[in-house]
Amino acid sequence: MTGFTASAIKFGELESLLRIVDAQKVCIPVLKDFGAELVRCFADDVVAIFESPEAAIDAAFETHRRVENFSNSRLASDHPTQCCIGIGYGDVFAIGPNLAQGDEMNRASKLGEDIARANETLLTERTFEAVKTRTDIVFEPQSQDDQLFTYYSASPNAR
Repeated sequence: MTGFTASAIKFGELESLLRIVDAQKVCIPVLKDFGAELVRCFADDVVAIFESPEAAIDAAFETHRRVENFSNSRLASDHPTQCCIGIGYGDVFAIGPNLAQGDEMNRASKLGEDIARANETLLTERTFEAVKTRTDIVFEPQSQDDQLFTYYSASPNAR
């Protein structure tokens, strides 16, 4: 989710925490519908492990769509519920209580938590290489001076 801090300041902590619960109620079924093998929630973050990067991207686009529909169905707010998504592809190690560790996991988390903006899906370079032939997606290389790795934005092709 994005906007948690601003929401907590404006509407209070309880209202913001309820937004997280609402977002999880919308997101978790989508992730499971697209075959997520592991779904873990912590604060305003949701981590999901998929068998393929294609399924992860499809789930990301559907998550954005359903969260937007959910937000639009509620009373108008200065801080609608929105999400930022980072997707990595590669080895994941089941270590400790988080059960998802490794370089690609770290990169995906960095993209989703720190770099992506509302309604944005960002991909690591390995993810992009695995799905770059999809014609239903528009990919754009991104750059940030302090970022140590290449990443791409992905959005549904509007054709």
